[in-house]
Amino acid sequence: MNTIDTGAYDRRTVWLHWLVALLVIGLWIAGQCINFMPRGTPKIMFRSTHIALGVVLALFWMYRIYWRAFRGMKLPSVNTGWIGRLSHGYHHGLYVLIGLLVLSGLAAVWIRGDNLFELFIVPAFDSGNKELRRNAVQLHEWLANGLLAAAGLHMLAVCWHHWKLKDGLMSRMWPNWQNLHSTELQ
Repeated sequence: MNTIDTGAYDRRTVWLHWLVALLVIGLWIAGQCINFMPRGTPKIMFRSTHIALGVVLALFWMYRIYWRAFRGMKLPSVNTGWIGRLSHGYHHGLYVLIGLLVLSGLAAVWIRGDNLFELFIVPAFDSGNKELRRNAVQLHEWLANGLLAAAGLHMLAVCWHHWKLKDGLMSRMWPNWQNLHSTELQ
């Protein structure tokens, strides 16, 4: 397998990567905990926060796509040949999964109807259709679990590159902790 020394991504690309990753993980954990919340205000506030952070994820996801397409540093794949093309496609698949997850979450809110922070009511699309509501929420859960599994596989591949191949791939997207105090993002 041929590998290429490719340097590192710009700081904004790195921070957007990790911010989206942390939002995905945090939202997945919150999604697993919603049903443990007591009914009433605590559950409404918890689910509302989950929905609001989902909207934040959508905004950062869209900005990340824009940044990657038009402004961010472009690096060649560490691998050449079919493995490089597979890696490229896998990354696009992660972007698509995040987009589908966000859309399914918004659809679930609209189909189910929701009380957002006890300030705004999203009316249910078809309040009597419990099967549609259940299917919408279940699709969102499946996509969330699928994204988490795909991200886990992505993480395992990065670890394989780091510890087995020792090709420097991990350092491309790893934050430069020494420059945390810097306010300027490239």
